[in-house]
Amino acid sequence: MRIRTTVAAVSGGLVLSALAVPVAQADGGGVHKPTAAERFGVSRAAMSAAADDELPVVSKVTVNGGKNIVAGTTTGAQTFTVSLTASHSAGIEDAYVDLWHGKEHAHYDGVFPPNEQNATCTPVSETTSNCKLTITVDARRYLYMNSLAGTWHVTAAAIAADEVGSVYWNDFYGTHRIQRASKLTANASPEPVKKGKTITVTGKLTRANWETRKYTGYSTQPVKLQFRKKDSDTYTTVKTVKTNSKGDLKTTVKATVDGFYRWSFAGTSTTPAVNAAGDFIDVK
Repeated sequence: MRIRTTVAAVSGGLVLSALAVPVAQADGGGVHKPTAAERFGVSRAAMSAAADDELPVVSKVTVNGGKNIVAGTTTGAQTFTVSLTASHSAGIEDAYVDLWHGKEHAHYDGVFPPNEQNATCTPVSETTSNCKLTITVDARRYLYMNSLAGTWHVTAAAIAADEVGSVYWNDFYGTHRIQRASKLTANASPEPVKKGKTITVTGKLTRANWETRKYTGYSTQPVKLQFRKKDSDTYTTVKTVKTNSKGDLKTTVKATVDGFYRWSFAGTSTTPAVNAAGDFIDVK
């Protein structure tokens, strides 16, 4: 059995902890994150050694096809693919990717490790492989605080197929967003309306509250009122209105031609963009 002796830790080093399951609570009540030692079987002594040998190079990591992960109040387990491209003169043996939340790697409150013990690595040349893993996010069990919404860190790691088993491990390779699902409604009245008369357009912007498992109003958010003519496929922005403390929207416009009014929210780091369904106004 080959002894793996060369490890490099980038941006924060290697942290020893128990083998992780997705955001699991340990006996002491904490959340645990895998390390290079646990994932690749590297000794403690090797971790403290200088990384003088050639190390794998990770050139690309993709989480969920580049799309944000969105969870509502009843969203169950979602499994998505993560991929990593790495190279080394001796080739790549294995790879690792996880998502974790916190200010630093020693103090985190959420971890989603991969489901597999080993990545599926497909060589594209003698030195480079594309490796794939899956990660499961079970929102009902593990997204238990609203503060977990937003930017998560991405750990990327790879081990070379050389004699010493050189390892690259970076807890801060990149970031990815896990967001609270959003909803948006629109209602224009009266219907029908005479040309030149006032139309009142209302709506409500809400987002998933992971703590109460209900949708609640998203306050003080800029939302665009948009309109498209009856025979058009394109919406144009009429004005921007901010939601009140309950997420409610209300404004008035003058009736001109038949068409659809909707609200459009651009999204934030914690909440995805959303468009309301258009509400038709018949102008007489």
